[in-house]
Amino acid sequence: MELTGLFFYLVSVLIAGGIYAVLCLALNVQWGMGGLFNAGIAGFFAVGAYASAIATTAVSSKHLGGFELPIPFGLAAAMIVAGITGWIVAKICVRLKSDYLAMASVGIAEILRLVIVNESWLTNGSLGIAGVPRPFGNLVQGREADLLYLGVVWLCVLCVYILCQRLYVSPWGRTLRAIRDNEDSARAAGKDVDWFRLQTFVIGCAIMGLAGGLSAHYFKFLSPSATEPLLVTFLVWVMLMAGGSGNNKGAIVGAIVIWFIWSATEIFTSRLPPEWITRSSYIRMLLVGLLLQFVLQKFRSGLVPEKSPKIRSD
Repeated sequence: MELTGLFFYLVSVLIAGGIYAVLCLALNVQWGMGGLFNAGIAGFFAVGAYASAIATTAVSSKHLGGFELPIPFGLAAAMIVAGITGWIVAKICVRLKSDYLAMASVGIAEILRLVIVNESWLTNGSLGIAGVPRPFGNLVQGREADLLYLGVVWLCVLCVYILCQRLYVSPWGRTLRAIRDNEDSARAAGKDVDWFRLQTFVIGCAIMGLAGGLSAHYFKFLSPSATEPLLVTFLVWVMLMAGGSGNNKGAIVGAIVIWFIWSATEIFTSRLPPEWITRSSYIRMLLVGLLLQFVLQKFRSGLVPEKSPKIRSD
């Protein structure tokens, strides 16, 4: 019985790790390939989560919804709405340098959070959206449903990885890395830097929206607490830096390793004295930060550093 419980705990960790892997791949497109410092990941994650939940839930007097679309359409809606939101943000902010872009994206993420909390007609505010369906929910329930959803999440990880890898080795990806490494030289070569950056930001935000949709359908309930910057923005940046910025495999490795460690720290903090329990999230953040320092001391470019793709000579 204990082994069964441990196995399904591992399944839940792998599901969440897969969702974080999608987020890391999205951030790797923006930062690892394009050099765009997006510190508002939680905002685009939340937009995707609520878009998919609203599109697939039944009619409710508490929030917008009632469309009852199939879940694939909900995930597509998550990507489209998050991508459109990213396009609006990029049109305003994409010309900013990295530190100013970071500050602007944090502000926009906070605006999105306030909209989610205060616009009850849209999201039911702090009470959240219940009854978010899960794939094949009519066929399987309980732990078997978790196993099935594990396959769904990692199928999405595989598809996103293939997409990101093809982007990386394409002429578009090479141009993007040239802009990242030397923007002035890219401009001198006639590249439309702002246009490439806008595309990069939108693609990354759309993938973040997909991760938000996957999260909403996994937990079957969505509230503003599920999109806290600590659990989304901070952890995803740590995962990408530890795994290897600029490497899609590194993004996935970093997501899995850091999420396993984050989950393990929950066991450690649960044994703290009662007066420390309220500070457990900050203690876990400190432990993960120290781990990141250790990893970057040993592996300056992450566990799986970026490697330039081979260019075939005809």
